Amino acid sequence: MRKTILVGVMAMACLTTPAFAASEAECNDMFKKADRNGDGVLSDAEANRYLAAMRVGNVSEPSDKRITSATFMEHCRKDVFKAAASDPGAPLKGANSFTEGQARDRALARGFTDVAGLRKDDDGIWRGQASLDGKSVSVAIDYKGNVVSDARPAMTPGTAPTPSAPANPAPATNTPTTPAPTR
Repeated sequence: MRKTILVGVMAMACLTTPAFAASEAECNDMFKKADRNGDGVLSDAEANRYLAAMRVGNVSEPSDKRITSATFMEHCRKDVFKAAASDPGAPLKGANSFTEGQARDRALARGFTDVAGLRKDDDGIWRGQASLDGKSVSVAIDYKGNVVSDARPAMTPGTAPTPSAPANPAPATNTPTTPAPTR
């Protein structure tokens, strides 16, 4: 009986505790990287990604659009700024209820900048252009909030973004290709 109760209590604790809560050191490192001018406050371009993450997470953003170190740390420890893992095969077709602004926020929160030209296609996927590390890339946001691009694969929890294949690679086939005859 005690064993059953103990297992139940442990299971409830796991459900209420974030699985990947960021540590104080991780949050400090993230803030230092974001605070490019070293003034202790994220504002303007420094804040855009984090303000978007706050909107995506339904967290009230500061009215002055400036994020202090204390505010950043509070929300970082709650994983507000943690990039969500994308589902395998994303972007996924489906009825997309995101507005253009909501789709843009999801891309911004994942580290893209200069998100522009978003249009919802016939599959319900918002597609457009953005910048990532100073390079122009295509970006796609599906109905589940997955964000993928031709420069970034679907991320899994705890991984850093890395360059990858296009967001919509051609399907693999088992048909061998033969070179075209030359003349």
